[in-house]
Amino acid sequence: MKKVVLSCLIFAGIAFVSLAQGNGTGKNDRPNIIYILADDLGYGELGIYGQQKIETPNIDALAKSGMIFTQHYSGAPVCAPARYMLLTGNHAGHAYIRGNDEWSERGDVWNYRATVLDSTLEGQRPIPSSTVLLPKKLKEVGYRTGIVGKWGLGAPHTDAIPTKMGFDFFFGYNCQRQAHTYYPVHLYHNEQRFYLGNDTIAPSTKLAQGVAIEDPLSYKDYTLTTYAPDVMFDQLLTFIGDEQGKESPFFLYWATPLPHNPIQAPQRWVDYYKAKFGDEAPYLGEKGYFPHQNPRAGYAAMISYLDENVGKLVAYLKEKGLDKNTLILFSSDNGVTYSGGTDGTYFESSGVFGEAYGRAKGFVYEGGIRVPFIANWPTKIKSGSQTEHLSAQYDVMATLSELTGFELESGNDGISFMPTLLGKDKQEQHEFLLWVYPEYGGQVAIRFGDWKVVRQHLKDKQTPTLELYNLRTDPQEVTNVAAHYPELLRQAAKIFEEQHETAFLQNFRIPNVEKGLY
Repeated sequence: MKKVVLSCLIFAGIAFVSLAQGNGTGKNDRPNIIYILADDLGYGELGIYGQQKIETPNIDALAKSGMIFTQHYSGAPVCAPARYMLLTGNHAGHAYIRGNDEWSERGDVWNYRATVLDSTLEGQRPIPSSTVLLPKKLKEVGYRTGIVGKWGLGAPHTDAIPTKMGFDFFFGYNCQRQAHTYYPVHLYHNEQRFYLGNDTIAPSTKLAQGVAIEDPLSYKDYTLTTYAPDVMFDQLLTFIGDEQGKESPFFLYWATPLPHNPIQAPQRWVDYYKAKFGDEAPYLGEKGYFPHQNPRAGYAAMISYLDENVGKLVAYLKEKGLDKNTLILFSSDNGVTYSGGTDGTYFESSGVFGEAYGRAKGFVYEGGIRVPFIANWPTKIKSGSQTEHLSAQYDVMATLSELTGFELESGNDGISFMPTLLGKDKQEQHEFLLWVYPEYGGQVAIRFGDWKVVRQHLKDKQTPTLELYNLRTDPQEVTNVAAHYPELLRQAAKIFEEQHETAFLQNFRIPNVEKGLY
């Protein structure tokens, strides 16, 4: 009997190794993994997704030599919950973080100057220390892990900082509120502040009274000494360089804050787009964040600067001989914003889905949650490929589990899209995608097949809605057909009943749907 068991174990081990090697994931050839998460980048803001005004040649090249997804979704329409769901593999019905919770009971956390002076006011409400994030699972199978950019899932002096949640290396913004300026006083290097030599300028500081809005010097206070994205990108390359030649592969999570407001960009790129777009009215700060003399040019400049750095990253990988065995994934945390001087209508930032308030960031309509997604892995992913596979960012953990061999935690909501990446048959499909978002009035959305149920105004004083759209025929979600398909509403209600758990944190609960979808 013992011999039989031993033989079975040996056979299973051989089968696992063969499978791993067949996918290019043997011990010596497991790929490096870089996940790039842009911030507030709209579905239609890349050339490969139809953008006409903003130039993104390097990201487009990455897509043309890899695969683009046309039906990929964020787990939430705003920053923190989207990042939580990406790193845990949980959808919103099971998530601990379901909104942007700023942990305000500590004090005046929105006072930028006070926060600079007192680090205990930095950061967001910490996720539980028992939370198992993607980097921890990758470390279990031998990966070195790093994050550069924006964290937003904990605070200094807690256990919910990157270096205690599975990352070997961290450089960037611990606090997402601090990321409301690209010229902060400090960033973080692992667990210590890294000072940049910038002065203190609080987010949303307006122009001095009486200044001439047509004079560029009136805006000089918003461009300080050290541009944080420059420093973070240098640290990103340093992390990769430090990993070169080591036996273990690396995982890099590049959580760039670009192109999130405020509009602050390298002047050379602003000048380029000023020449391209011509004269425009200045933005004076009436919709939050900093004023900017050339807001359209400045916003486009931030995206092209990000694109430039993606190009530099790819070139660096080639220089180091790492490009052929590095899987690069590129996406955005949610849809385009409507504030801070951005002009989504001018750029058609959401494609066909709409960019106005109520349709983009902060809302569970397509413009708020459908995001670009690009995958590039030379020799493994077919060049120039495209897929309509329905997927979400909480699928990334399941995908990397299949790729690298780590075991998924129980309760993971993701489905690996590895077969799609490798052009194989038998891709498992989602029966549904679920969003439960307690902010901006309280919202729920469920997509199943081509159908999508939306409920709005579940926590404010307006009358709650019950909406049903066919995304195949009505991608703009204009024609509510809920009255005509009661059976589909019942199907959505059943999904919600089975998948929604009452939020652990009180402020993330939506009383109107705690007993059912409607």
